[in-house]
Amino acid sequence: MMTEAPEIPALMARMGACARAAATELAVTETDRKDTALRSAADAVWARRAAIVESNAKDVVAARAKNLSNPMIDRLMLDEGRVRAIADGLRAIADLPDPVGEMLAEWSQPSGIHIRRVRTPLGVIGVIYESRPNVTADAGALCLKAGNAVILRGGSESYHSSRAIHACLKQGLREAGLPEEAIQLVPTRDRAAVSEMLTMTGTIDVIVPRGGKDLVGLVQREARVPVFAHLEGIVHIYVDAAADAEKAMRIVLNAKTRRTGICGAAECLLIHRDLVGGLGSDLVRALLKAGVEVRADEALSAIDGTVPATSADWGHEYLDSIIAARVVGDLGLAIGHIEQYGSHQTDCIISEDPAAVKAFFAQVDSAILMHNTSTQFADGGEFGMGAEIGIATGKLHARGPVGVAQLTSFKYLVESNGTVRN
Repeated sequence: MMTEAPEIPALMARMGACARAAATELAVTETDRKDTALRSAADAVWARRAAIVESNAKDVVAARAKNLSNPMIDRLMLDEGRVRAIADGLRAIADLPDPVGEMLAEWSQPSGIHIRRVRTPLGVIGVIYESRPNVTADAGALCLKAGNAVILRGGSESYHSSRAIHACLKQGLREAGLPEEAIQLVPTRDRAAVSEMLTMTGTIDVIVPRGGKDLVGLVQREARVPVFAHLEGIVHIYVDAAADAEKAMRIVLNAKTRRTGICGAAECLLIHRDLVGGLGSDLVRALLKAGVEVRADEALSAIDGTVPATSADWGHEYLDSIIAARVVGDLGLAIGHIEQYGSHQTDCIISEDPAAVKAFFAQVDSAILMHNTSTQFADGGEFGMGAEIGIATGKLHARGPVGVAQLTSFKYLVESNGTVRN
């Protein structure tokens, strides 16, 4: 169903009201029923895998016609292996502990009151995302597991894919006897639906944007609903003077080349000056050999095949087979570069010096910090969360991968035996 712009406010109001009613029911839904819905949805995804891939092919054809970049098409494309991963992700979320009702703390006061702090659902979550159709399943499943209703607004590029996946989520809800309105997909490509969601303070409790800088910036500027921002991944790897050469080579190549279009892909390589002519230069040559365009500073530009870096290359998210490379004098200068140009999402140090690692972890203000680890692990699924809606870079409520636990709030339960306050 396509909806014309004049009807969008009414459409979104209806969806919001239905989501609020569903959220009220989900808040007291037993874990088994939520898990049944997720496992049934996983079965439906796998049973309909051919139809999902066929729907995705329509999106890929349209994306190529729009001349979208190869990394964007890679993010969009589904094959049987990726559909299997979607189904497996749904089952993994079903297997997670239910956070709702979990007791976070408990204590008594001298006054005689007893206090418990317990997890509760947030209510209704709006998720606005681009390109990647698997977010439809991940976001819907995570919100459901945490007892929330969700309104999904996928990107126009993944329109057919998202609808096919959403149909499987609805089937799972039906089979579990839960309201289909628990997971709703906005049935229009019109951007007016996004603007409407950002002002639905009466029915949406939080907005989660997942996409590029333009989308996240729009949401942050215009939203009247609270936002968990998933900003761009300007991921840095600092190769310290005390780095192990074999580890550094494996980590840097994997972090850049495994999948260039994900937010955990390395975008800037910082090399200690003592490594120039040795390991640092070897890393640059290895990246070039792997087909990566290296935009190098003056200290590295003598290496054959590099491209001179410009000021625009520092703080740039390529999402492509391109990396910026720079020599730094010491750890402090590396940290200063990251602070100036990073996005506070994921950054890594490669070093065998415990003091350097300790300083990096203490001073770099990013949601995820890694030591001798590929940044491609910056992912909620790899963190054992089943999946993620995004990686929040703010400091309030949720930070880092936003999984099931991060999609809850809490309340205080206070009891006594008739205690009154003097």
